[in-house]
Amino acid sequence: MNASPPSSPVTQHPDFGLTVITRSPDPRTSGNQPPKRAPLAERIQAMGQSRLGALLLLIATVIAIVWANISFASYEQVWGTHLVIGVEDLQLSFTLHAFVNDAIMAIFFFTVGLEVRREFAIGELTTWSRAMVPVLAALAGLAVPALLYIAVASGTGAGDAWGVVISTDTAFLVGALALVGPRAPGRLRVFLLTMAIVDDIGALAIIALVYTADLQLFPLAIAAVGLVGIFFTRYLRVGRGASYGILAVIVWLAFLASGVHPTLAGVAIALLVPVYRPSRRDVEHALSLTQTFRQSPNSQYARAAANSLRESISINERLQAAYAPIVAYAIVPLFALANAGVRINGEILADAVRSPVMWGIVVGLVAGKFIGIFGSIWLMTRLHIGSLGPGLTRRRIAGGSLLSGIGFTISLFIVDLAIADPQLQNIARVGVLTASLIAFALSALFFRLSEQRSPTSETGHRLARPIDPTRDHVYGPENARYTLVEYGDFQCEFCLKATGAVGEVRRELGDDVRYVWRHAPLASYHPNAIAAAEASEAAHRQGQFGEFMRSLFADQEHQQPADILRRADELGLDLDQFEADLSSAEVAARVRDDALDAEAMEISAVPTFFVNGVRHVGPFDAASLIRSLEATVPSTSAEHL
Repeated sequence: MNASPPSSPVTQHPDFGLTVITRSPDPRTSGNQPPKRAPLAERIQAMGQSRLGALLLLIATVIAIVWANISFASYEQVWGTHLVIGVEDLQLSFTLHAFVNDAIMAIFFFTVGLEVRREFAIGELTTWSRAMVPVLAALAGLAVPALLYIAVASGTGAGDAWGVVISTDTAFLVGALALVGPRAPGRLRVFLLTMAIVDDIGALAIIALVYTADLQLFPLAIAAVGLVGIFFTRYLRVGRGASYGILAVIVWLAFLASGVHPTLAGVAIALLVPVYRPSRRDVEHALSLTQTFRQSPNSQYARAAANSLRESISINERLQAAYAPIVAYAIVPLFALANAGVRINGEILADAVRSPVMWGIVVGLVAGKFIGIFGSIWLMTRLHIGSLGPGLTRRRIAGGSLLSGIGFTISLFIVDLAIADPQLQNIARVGVLTASLIAFALSALFFRLSEQRSPTSETGHRLARPIDPTRDHVYGPENARYTLVEYGDFQCEFCLKATGAVGEVRRELGDDVRYVWRHAPLASYHPNAIAAAEASEAAHRQGQFGEFMRSLFADQEHQQPADILRRADELGLDLDQFEADLSSAEVAARVRDDALDAEAMEISAVPTFFVNGVRHVGPFDAASLIRSLEATVPSTSAEHL
C-alpha cells in the first residue's frame, strides 16, 4: 500500500505563480455526511483574488453599460462632477472622471510598476535565457495588433488610436484563465503573466512617448529630483513611510504639470522601490525577537518584533500585498464604472458595425494578439530559439494567445487619450468590449475542446521533463539500463522512508540504475518545505547537494532558518555565498520549475516515482520498485529520456 499523503489539488501562491502542492481533507475522515454549503464569506475567499477581482470588474462594467443606457445624462452628470482640492490659490480642479483616470489610476499603475520591478529583480525576467520566449512573444503581441489596426482603420481620423489594441488586461486575463483555462494551469499562468509584464511595459512606454503632448521641462526636472529623493529614502533609519508618501505626491503633481500623463508617476516611483528576497539571518532575527516578546510581553518588545518581521520582507512586496486587494476590488472596478458607460442602441450598433475603427480594434485584439503571440512562438520553436517548459504545449499556448485578446483597462484608458470625438470614443469602447467578449468566448471554447482531446487518464503518465544531467541531481551512470526519478519533499516522512528503499534499489542494481531527485514541496502541509528545497539548491552550488539532502532528512523536525544555516556551517560551506544563493532568483526559479513540472503531471502526493519515464503506481518498497523497473521496456524509456 502506498503510504503517500491523500491526494490533493495543486494551487497557486499569490506571488506571480509560485506553485505549491496543497492537501485536501482526508476523505477517510470525512464520513458519509453530505457536504455542507460553505458560508458566503468562505465561498468568496475560496474564489481567490484573481477570480473575485475579475468578477467585480465584470459587474462594474455591466452596471456602467446599463446605467449609461438607462440615463446617459445622469451618467455624464455624475462623472462630470467637479472636484476642487486645495486651499486659497493653491487648488486643483478635476472632474470626477478625470480624478479617477489621473489620480486613482496612478495607484493601479504603481502596482504594475511594483510587479515589473520585482520580476526584473527576483522573478521571471532576471535572465534573458528564462525570459526570451515570453518577452519576444509579448513584443510580437504588441506590434502585430497595432499594424492590423492601422491597416483596417487608416483614413478614419482615428489611425493614431492604434495604442488601444496593444495591451492585454492582466486582471481579466488571470481571472478568465482561472475560470475557463486548463487543469493545472500553473506554467501557462506564469508564462502569460510574464508576457503581461512586458505588455504593460510596452503600453506604458507608448503612453509616455506617443500620447503625451505639451511637455514642460521645469516640472519634469522637479519630478526627477523627487524621484532621486525616493531612491535614497531606502537609506533612512526612521520615517521612510512618510518620506515615500510626501515625495510621491510631489512627483505626481510635477508629472501633472509637465504634460506627461500623471499616472506614469506611479510607475516611475514603483521602479525605484527596493525589492529583495528575505535574508535567512533577518528572518531568524525576527524569530528571536518574537521569542523574546513571548517570554516577556511588553510594548517595547512587541514593537521590536513587529518592526523586525516587517523589515525582513522588502518594501516592494509589502506594498504589493497592501495595494493589490485595493486595486483588484476597488480601483479597477471604479475605473470600469467611470469608463465603460457605452451607449448601445440600434443606431449606435449600426454605426459601430460600419466603422473601420470598431473592426480595427476587434481585428487588432482578437486576431492580432493570437497571430503575434502564437505565430512568434511557433516560429521560435521551428528555429529552436528558447524553450517551453513541460506541460506548456502548443495547444495551451494557442488558448492563452486567444485569451490575451481581452483588452480592457489600458485599452479604455488610451481611448480617452487617443480619440477626441465623443461619438468615435463610444464606437471604440464598443469595439474593446466586443473584442474582449469574442476573445473570451473563443478561448473558453478552445480550452474546452482541447481538454476533451487530452484524456485525464493520460495526464502525468509519463515524465514531462527529460533527464538533463547538467540540471538534474543525478546519481548513477548515464548509460544505466534503468532510470528512477523521485519527486519529493524534505519534510515528508514518507519521502524519508523512501530514501531507504531507493538506497536498497541502488545497492541491488548497482550501475544498472540511475537515480534522479526533483522537488515537489507540500508547502501548505510542511511550512519549511520550500525553504529546505531552496537551501539544498544553494548547497548544490557548492557541490554538496547530496550531503545537505541527507542532513535535512536526518532531522526533519528542525528546518528553521537557524537550522539551515547551522547545517551549512557544519558541512563547511561558505556561509556568505550560501546566504547569497539562498536569496537569489535563480535558486528560487530552480525549485519553482520542479514544482511546476509536478503540477503539470498532476502530482498531488509525495513521494511520486517514475520508473524508466513511466509513472509508478503502488508501493514504493525496494522490491516493488525493482520489479517495476525490470518490467518496463528500457528501449521505450530511452527514447523518451
